[in-house]
Amino acid sequence: MKLPDAPWQKQDSMGRLLSGLGADEGQTRYVGGCVRDTWLRLPVSDVDLATRLQPHDVIERLQQANIKAVPTGIAHGTVTAVLPEGPVEVTTLRRDVSTDGRRATIAYTSDWREDAARRDFTINALFADPERRDIFDYFDGMADLAARRVRFIGDPLTRIAEDHLRILRFFRFHARFGAGDPDPPGLEACVARANDLMALSRERIADELLKLLSLTDPSPTLGLMVGRGVLRPVLPEIDKNGVEQLAELVRREAACGCEPHPIRRLAALIPPDPGLAASIGARLRLSNKALKRLVSAAARLQDPADHPRVLAYRIGCEEAVDRLMLLEIPEAKLAEKLGSLRSWSIPRLPLSGGDLIAMGLAPGPVVAKTLQAIERDWIAHDFPADKDIVRLLAQHHLDQVLRESQ
Repeated sequence: MKLPDAPWQKQDSMGRLLSGLGADEGQTRYVGGCVRDTWLRLPVSDVDLATRLQPHDVIERLQQANIKAVPTGIAHGTVTAVLPEGPVEVTTLRRDVSTDGRRATIAYTSDWREDAARRDFTINALFADPERRDIFDYFDGMADLAARRVRFIGDPLTRIAEDHLRILRFFRFHARFGAGDPDPPGLEACVARANDLMALSRERIADELLKLLSLTDPSPTLGLMVGRGVLRPVLPEIDKNGVEQLAELVRREAACGCEPHPIRRLAALIPPDPGLAASIGARLRLSNKALKRLVSAAARLQDPADHPRVLAYRIGCEEAVDRLMLLEIPEAKLAEKLGSLRSWSIPRLPLSGGDLIAMGLAPGPVVAKTLQAIERDWIAHDFPADKDIVRLLAQHHLDQVLRESQ
């Protein structure tokens, strides 16, 4: 079997990198996702290389080829080559010496099969020769790709014991590449070892969960995870009702042409309670921006009386879209509301307190109070950008304040 041609293989800098790392001598191969996705005719976002060269040799050869080398994971044999088109990770062939479910102690090897054997799934253990494009498949990963089956390499319980995150990865890869029911031995192993997830950092759990929620339709897989109790040790708040809400959101996103977002989908999975959302977001150690968005989305309760643009002005466009998408309203009405926000940027009131003082208002607390009243009137008039119109609104309020002060 040959790796199909793909644009990423033909970049000049990629050729220079491969030449420097002795690909023409059999020292370096493509590995993992770039091989898998190219075979499936999917876009390739990350290119990884496996090499027999030791990390210090990789760095020296990259420097000789005038390619910037960054020792991003040097303790585990990984050096990042910085190319104009993006970074490429170059990792020396490895075997595990010991593991504890979170990290591994490794030793270097020159055996391609030995390196493949330490990877998680058969479809991720594919190598390809950059020169001849021959695919090397040591564990029937190509047959699993054809069958759309995600299968652990070797004994699933052993692989999960090596890295507990593989439980979540099993479901994410099934949601992306699988068809039908998951591989039974893998599924049963993940269910049996679900409590192992509690040993993982919450950042790693969040990263995997958000990647799963970014896929086209993760709801069937999440339904399986909830039904079999896989998420219960770390996210007991997600239940069958949440999965149903997610499935409905996925359907509405597609119907309305709304770009999916994992935080919005996470909000659909949990009860509509901002306090609970804040607790879950903190537990998952989400970024401040993601946490704010999750809490805002969890505040959905009823159709807001405000025009969508007013809602967006108050809480932000992304947050407004989230709340609208999570409302139980007819799709025609939802499409109309969303349409009013498309290609709309939140404006700024083209007026300041200094402008009011220049127009004759005495400095003091009355300036801020008057500016707020003008802003409310400006919002009610659908945010006019014409400065003359804004000035007329301001003059109306200014005259009223001056009359009341006399």
